[in-house]
Amino acid sequence: MGTALITGASAGLGLEFAWQLATARHDLVLVSRDAERLERLASQLRAAAGVRVEVLPADLSVREDVERVAERLRATTRPVGLLVNNAGYGLHQKFVGGDLATEEKAFDVMVRAVLVLSHAAAGQMSVRGRGAILNVASIAALLASGTYSAHKAWVRTFTEGLAVELKDTGVTATVLCPGFVHTEFHERAGIDNPFPEVAWLNAESVVAAALADVRRGVVISTPSLRYRTVAGVARLLPRAAVRAFGSYRRPVDPEATGTSDASGRSGGDALDGPGAPDAADSAV
Repeated sequence: MGTALITGASAGLGLEFAWQLATARHDLVLVSRDAERLERLASQLRAAAGVRVEVLPADLSVREDVERVAERLRATTRPVGLLVNNAGYGLHQKFVGGDLATEEKAFDVMVRAVLVLSHAAAGQMSVRGRGAILNVASIAALLASGTYSAHKAWVRTFTEGLAVELKDTGVTATVLCPGFVHTEFHERAGIDNPFPEVAWLNAESVVAAALADVRRGVVISTPSLRYRTVAGVARLLPRAAVRAFGSYRRPVDPEATGTSDASGRSGGDALDGPGAPDAADSAV
């Protein structure tokens, strides 16, 4: 069924993408900083699904690591037919007064890596005349919640433009814009979201909807009627009203939860190390 490369594959939506694609008999290339966790996952996927699984440890905030992943996407041996740009994370800081190096790393992971890897994949796929690129953004792309919204707005617009450019090449581009999803995302980012259960989606249904939209060539994939409604309202509201909602995120009290270290990064049981810069990007 071809080969799929997934960034941020060790947790959250990335982990769910890996399982669903393996179950559908796709060979996989798994990308994350945590080599040990990736190897465990690869062993489980090989045993359960009988597919070929490559492990490619990489920190997508490091240019040399991004280039190694890009080289795998350009390869003509066991070519990648589906790229899932999923890696990302939330920042537990405000931009003004926050650590600039932390902001730059987030930009590199959620914007620059998407640009470089999409370029590598689109080039290889266009020559072959088939393939798909799935970039994970967020419903936050339509809001005004700091640099995270800015990153995701870029991913959304970039993917739309890429879809236009790829028309009639046999290659498609889809941007996934989920809302709140039950994963480790908020805990690892040190973010508290006091929204009711009805606002939350499960990772399995989000990934299934995204892959179905990729198969149909849908450009903007927004899982669930409730978030398609939210997206429609956000596009119609005056931007002043959208900005008024921009501070919907609320830091978790570190003394109450123990989830934050002195640097403002998510701690506790973060699976990919402090700051988790390739954590699965899975919620607004």
